[in-house]
Amino acid sequence: MFSIFKKNKKINVNFSSFLNQDMHSHILPGIDDGAPDTDTAIALIRGMMSSGITKFMGTPHIMAEIHRNTRASITDAYEKLRKALTENNIDIDLKYAAEYMIDEGFLDHLKKGDLLTVFDNKILVETPFYHEPIDIEDVLFQIDTAGYKAILAHPERYHFIDDKLKVLDKYLDRDIALQLNILSLSGYYGSREKENAHKILDAGLYRFVGSDLHHTRHLNRIATMVLDRKVIDKLEKLAWENQQITDFAPSV
Repeated sequence: MFSIFKKNKKINVNFSSFLNQDMHSHILPGIDDGAPDTDTAIALIRGMMSSGITKFMGTPHIMAEIHRNTRASITDAYEKLRKALTENNIDIDLKYAAEYMIDEGFLDHLKKGDLLTVFDNKILVETPFYHEPIDIEDVLFQIDTAGYKAILAHPERYHFIDDKLKVLDKYLDRDIALQLNILSLSGYYGSREKENAHKILDAGLYRFVGSDLHHTRHLNRIATMVLDRKVIDKLEKLAWENQQITDFAPSV
């Protein structure tokens, strides 16, 4: 899953052909806080290709007051990027979904039943970083009732996650998958996020892994990231469900 280039305790890591699918990124141009235009998106894609990624999924934010994306706006951004890739002779597997913030607008999206899925009936969701929604258990129930299964993006980054990870029980009890941001393991987002990421990894609770790529700073850190060999061993032993994604096509 990760290629090893040095034999020291701290070694370079890289996505390899074992895990060539990134299921969480912000490469669709001009619609959230990710790539602002197609030129930047192409540069990000080329950088990730150098790291072994050949299958990409753009998952732009959908947030009530900030990124009011729709199926139409996301599809339009996808088509623009697809055209630019063709013009630059870049042949990759590119599909799209969305990253839904569980906020005051989420249940409206859910009721419409027109959510963009990562694959099958699985939707990528996130919560605010600093507080857990007070109605989260009801929202999780409604996701199930609507026939979807949630993937919780980067749980290690949420400040309401306690030291014993008990807050995650309500998610795990509903078979909600946890998705690791690979950069969290390096401390990119902070020491607390790094500590949580390692605890969740040690507990074997992650099922998906993604880059959450937004910009060149993320790309540069991914390209130069080093981790302990023991951590890489754990990453290689997990049966990441990214492998099960055989059709990235959005729901219709």
